[in-house]
Amino acid sequence: MSVDINALLLIGALLLLIGILASSLTVRFGLPFLLLFLGIGMLAGEDGIGRIPFDNFNLAFLVGNLALAVILLDGGMRTKASTFRAALWPSVTLASLGVLLTAASVGLFATWLLDIDLRYGLLLGAIVGSTDAAAVFNLLRNSGIQLNERVGGTLEIESGANDPMAIFLVVIIIDLLSGEAELTPGVVLYTILLQFLLGGAIGWAGGRLLTLLLRHLKLADGLYALLILSFGVVVFAGVNRIGGSGFLAVYLVGLTIGNARVKPVEAVSQIMDGLAWLAQAGMFLILGLLVTPTDALEHGLVALTVAVFLILFARPLAVVLCLLPFRFQWRERAYIGWVGLRGAVPIVLAIYPVMAGLSNSQLIFDITFAVVLVSLLIQGSTVPVMARWLKVVIPPTPAPLKRYPLVREPEMNLELDEFEVRPGAPVLSSLFFTGQQEAANPQCVALIRGGRPVEVDFPPRFQEGDRVWMLLRSEDIDDVAGQFSGQARHGLLAAHNFYGEFVLKPDARVSDLVSSYGIRVDDSEMALSLAGLPSRRLGKHPVVGDRIRLGPLRLTIRQMEGDAITAIGLKLVVQ
Repeated sequence: MSVDINALLLIGALLLLIGILASSLTVRFGLPFLLLFLGIGMLAGEDGIGRIPFDNFNLAFLVGNLALAVILLDGGMRTKASTFRAALWPSVTLASLGVLLTAASVGLFATWLLDIDLRYGLLLGAIVGSTDAAAVFNLLRNSGIQLNERVGGTLEIESGANDPMAIFLVVIIIDLLSGEAELTPGVVLYTILLQFLLGGAIGWAGGRLLTLLLRHLKLADGLYALLILSFGVVVFAGVNRIGGSGFLAVYLVGLTIGNARVKPVEAVSQIMDGLAWLAQAGMFLILGLLVTPTDALEHGLVALTVAVFLILFARPLAVVLCLLPFRFQWRERAYIGWVGLRGAVPIVLAIYPVMAGLSNSQLIFDITFAVVLVSLLIQGSTVPVMARWLKVVIPPTPAPLKRYPLVREPEMNLELDEFEVRPGAPVLSSLFFTGQQEAANPQCVALIRGGRPVEVDFPPRFQEGDRVWMLLRSEDIDDVAGQFSGQARHGLLAAHNFYGEFVLKPDARVSDLVSSYGIRVDDSEMALSLAGLPSRRLGKHPVVGDRIRLGPLRLTIRQMEGDAITAIGLKLVVQ
């Protein structure tokens, strides 16, 4: 027995190790990291070179659900509250009505294409109707681009919140096919509300409770990550058990504690990131082992047709209809429509009919798997390319290399951060520290040059490539990071090209600006401040990168703190 256990551990660890070592290839060729682990699992399976027989759907279902809980918990911890406010209602609309529209259109198309019972077609549509949190979080955060907050937030929150509707549709249709459903409008409405309300309420309350525990419990440093993880899984499983959406609940737990500014949460950020990577890798390895490529290839042409219909018609149509009330630009709608990534969630949902013993369950599973492969290969590999082409990216926000919170009190937030001096950084100027006091915050406490520590004088003299450790207040981090960053000087994402050469204060009056340039605007806008103009013109929550025109002037929101605009860029556009 011990030999079997050791062999199992050896195979599992070896597959994981191969995937991690080969992950550099995904960066070089622009392929999604998750696709690599899916491929390794398939190669190790019974049709691949590993010849490992694996058809344990129950184990795959368990691993998939646990992994998704960890991924959603970590994803919620990394979602800013400002992002949530900017993208909440568009995301909720896509996560509910969007899933329903996508499932219906794909279901009708699959029914016609496969010549099967309408209920089976709709079941396939429901399974592939939701985007995948693992794929979206992974690709958006590791693609080397920064999307504007409205687009990125909508995609992330949608992927974290659309599972309840997809699961509801799958379960209801399976019950219809097995003759167990008592389907009335009242039952449908009750079930949907139960999923969303229980998941939302318990997720928020659980996050608040966990925040209190983290503030008052004194644990060994290594236990905080385990506390967060175990609490998240308890909420996930408990809410699922009573009929709510555990996926939504665990995402909200992460969102709540991630924005509470509690020292243990920031200290374990890297540990949680590692656990999320492990969950993604392990889940896709297991799901790769589960599939039989020869079976999937039997339905390859059909699956490809369904995938193309989903990518080019069903998803874009649902996005356009759902986002009509929110005044998104056509570029933003097009990008959100394109990045409807399918990943582990549809595969896990495709296990439901297999476990229920439905007659066409294997066909649905094979087609779903092929659709996921096409989505990751085509959509996943073009995430950054399409973002640049559709111009929904903004210049990257400068950030420290490492962050270590030291003090987290209501009246004081101090941290120790590491920065690298980039070419062209403002701190390289000999006049940068003129007039500053030696004891002022932020303070340079260590300087590493060429791998060796250098004594810090005042005023410090930095060189390109220096690693600098700064003691600073958390509210100053954006300003300090900007002083060490050398923004791109050429191309569309150079700060002066994107935002403009001049920076305006948000409390400046529109009347003062337009009179200086002899521009005529509507009388109702003359009394507004520059900060109030974007909301009036755009009719939506403003985010960094939003632009408006005043004659030959282009105003771009350059910086925000919470919901408040703190800096606006000005560029004179040649007609």
